[in-house]
Amino acid sequence: MATLRFPIAILLTLLHQAEPSAETSVFVLKGQDVHLDVQTHVTLQDVDVLFWKFNTSANVVKYPPKVTFDRYKGRAEFSVGDFSLLLKNLQEGDSGLYDAALFGNNNRNVAKYLIKVQERVEPPVLTVNSDSTINGTCNMTVTCRGQNTSVTSSCNNSTCSQVGGESRGAETSTVPLLSVYVAGGSIICNHSNQVSWANDTKEIKTICPLKLERDREDRNYAVTVGMPGPVIHVIIIFVGSALIGW
Repeated sequence: MATLRFPIAILLTLLHQAEPSAETSVFVLKGQDVHLDVQTHVTLQDVDVLFWKFNTSANVVKYPPKVTFDRYKGRAEFSVGDFSLLLKNLQEGDSGLYDAALFGNNNRNVAKYLIKVQERVEPPVLTVNSDSTINGTCNMTVTCRGQNTSVTSSCNNSTCSQVGGESRGAETSTVPLLSVYVAGGSIICNHSNQVSWANDTKEIKTICPLKLERDREDRNYAVTVGMPGPVIHVIIIFVGSALIGW
């Protein structure tokens, strides 16, 4: 009985490798092309036919013979050499599952792709709600807005932390993501999805320049008034000597 386990294990492994177990997510900018490869080794036998399909029911191409179905004529190119598919000028309605399948002696899937077509994000808007300066640090409350969502953050010269609003989105989501951070002396409001990004920035020194300059002047005055006693004493002696002609 033990002699059967090893061959069965090999068979199960080969079956697992022969067919994609899950679709691969691909994000595409609206209007761009995408190239889809088969995801396992494919050798066509005499009775085999390969189909690329959309959402498991709509035929895109068939081979052999090489046929491109009406909906995809001029928008899809099939490569006989490697069985790959090129989809052109994708629109939001083209989002969905694309799979390649062999039909013949051994029916199986050889590729699965979940295509998500996204538009380019709109430029966000960064607004400064309030600002104050304490000990040379500019403290600000700002709001980053973009495509029906916003994030309010508390920032200083080096960092930002979210205090309100909603930052939606993740790596696998189609919802754009808003983020606020400090870099290069500026506050940056970044709006992005998986295929594009845009930002709005404001230099910190332009948000509260007068307050920062006033604070620097106050610190310089404090240093002058607070000079050590011996230094002041030397200055007084020097001035007195000059007056009596030493």
